[in-house]
Amino acid sequence: MTPQEILTILQEKFSNQTFELKENISEPILIVPAILLSDVAYFLRDDERLAFDSLMSLSGLDLADGEKKILEDGSFEYVGGNLASVYHLHSFNHNHKLTIKVIVPKDNPIIPSVERVWRTADYHEREAYDLFGIFFEGHHNLIRILLPYDWEGYPLRKDYKVPEFYQGMKVPY
Repeated sequence: MTPQEILTILQEKFSNQTFELKENISEPILIVPAILLSDVAYFLRDDERLAFDSLMSLSGLDLADGEKKILEDGSFEYVGGNLASVYHLHSFNHNHKLTIKVIVPKDNPIIPSVERVWRTADYHEREAYDLFGIFFEGHHNLIRILLPYDWEGYPLRKDYKVPEFYQGMKVPY
């Protein structure tokens, strides 16, 4: 099944919602509004025509689409912008794939958790939270997974400033 056919099925099911299919890149990506993600995920898994029973990966992204502000020392920082979570789905029954992207503002990065839909999302969501600061609402244990619990900030954000010290120890560069 093609991404366009999947989009048509989603538009039939969620007739009052808008989805966007971006096809001018290496692989088609379906943009899903954050508020719909949970309902769409359950539908993609449970509908027999689709049967997306596997979440292959979930990744966080800093889209760096905010304003680039030049600082006095010549460096720059990003102000504003968006974060995204990307989901790569696969159906073993039908052998088709789908990539979904959910975009949220950096100042309020809340996305519904899909760990109850695909159990493997548990660690993936924790990693995206830990490194990008995306909050997955409804996740049963959204705590840091790679960094110490008291680490400040989210190191894969474009606006992240590496601390000089952590608990009195110099942070290596």
